[in-house]
Amino acid sequence: MEPSWLLGGAALLLLLLLLPALLALSPAAHFQLKIGVYCVLCLAASALAVPLCLLRHGGRTVRNMRIIKNIVKNFKYIYGLRFEATGLENFQIKEPCVIVSNHQSILDMIGLMEILPDNCVQIGKKELLYMGPVGLIMYLGGVIFINRKSTSNAKTVMAQVAQTMLDENVKVWVYPEGTRNGNGDLLPFKKGAFHLAIQAQVPVIPVVYSSFSSFYNPAKKLFTSGKIRVEVLQPIETKGLKAEDVTDLTERCYCTMRETFFRLSGMANEANGSGHGPQQ
Repeated sequence: MEPSWLLGGAALLLLLLLLPALLALSPAAHFQLKIGVYCVLCLAASALAVPLCLLRHGGRTVRNMRIIKNIVKNFKYIYGLRFEATGLENFQIKEPCVIVSNHQSILDMIGLMEILPDNCVQIGKKELLYMGPVGLIMYLGGVIFINRKSTSNAKTVMAQVAQTMLDENVKVWVYPEGTRNGNGDLLPFKKGAFHLAIQAQVPVIPVVYSSFSSFYNPAKKLFTSGKIRVEVLQPIETKGLKAEDVTDLTERCYCTMRETFFRLSGMANEANGSGHGPQQ
């Protein structure tokens, strides 16, 4: 039996055992318990994946992401999340690329693993490396850690990432908002991902997830089952673009993704409202 199914079965059994208590709890306690179970699942999944990755591949490699993906994808069954994905064929390019997507909550990891293409690594803040088994499995999966407080260090890392992309033919997944955002809109995009794409002369592939607010809202202590619509947009070419084109590329991606976000979320009229341009 696959280890991922064992984890999913154990977590489902735990949830069933806790169901009577869950029904009797207040909405706030219900929410906190679900978050607690989610954190325990992340720790358990990481602890399970670490030895599997070491036995399978011997150390840090992007190929470990397939093992991590197969385990984490089972979380959706535990929380009653359904995904409707379109445009996955846009991932089927032979060259490296930079994938950019919106960033809403801790549930983004489930959405990421639902559609993660092969040979794809993520860029994350350095602090995540020190989160026990979670940080270790991220390291083994090839996640690239950057120090967001050091601009010079981040630029050096990005230059190294660009070279690694070309040398190893990998895709890089970036959240250009830079932080989680559940306010029903997109935050201004930071330009790092677009500098990276232009420096490496590789396409940008935007990925947009619909709003989680109908089933996950920390302010309202809401955490229920729900459907998430995901759309992988067509690649945007960067061949021939230069550093001075970064702002235009960032703005183009932002506007396209924001319009798609509102459409997927059933808020098409909001797309005409005032948005935020890229950060300087």
